Amino acid sequence: MYHFFQYNWQVRDEWLDWCEQLPPEELLKVRTGGVGNILHTLVHIIDVEYSWICAIQGREDIVVDFNTFTDVETVRELSNQYRKEISYFLLNDRVSSDKLVNASWIEGNFMKEEILHHIIAHEIHHIGQLSVWARELDRKPVSANVIFRGLF
Repeated sequence: MYHFFQYNWQVRDEWLDWCEQLPPEELLKVRTGGVGNILHTLVHIIDVEYSWICAIQGREDIVVDFNTFTDVETVRELSNQYRKEISYFLLNDRVSSDKLVNASWIEGNFMKEEILHHIIAHEIHHIGQLSVWARELDRKPVSANVIFRGLF
């Protein structure tokens, strides 16, 4: 499963590089779908990933103020900061895959393995939204190919 986290991180980094071509007003322009704009959709992806990992670990959720993210660099910094913690956790994880996890923002209990699959699928879903927006801007989207990434 770690390979798919690496895949998502590679694609996310490429989207952040892609975003550097656009002026800030395009990155923050309200759009249909996603979380409303390009930058905040990327922040949402990062926030959801980190929040669920914290829930698995039994840690408290950290609320992210999306309004503080107005440029690519601050989003990239958040991604890199959280990725270090998440990568360490995934590589050293000793939590049983069938452990039931409770998250403060949603009712119910979920198996750890179910959450990890959700995190991966969630990011891929939103990357699809970014691809639609890229086409609307007459720009080539980042490749979603898993092959040729050297992950396996």
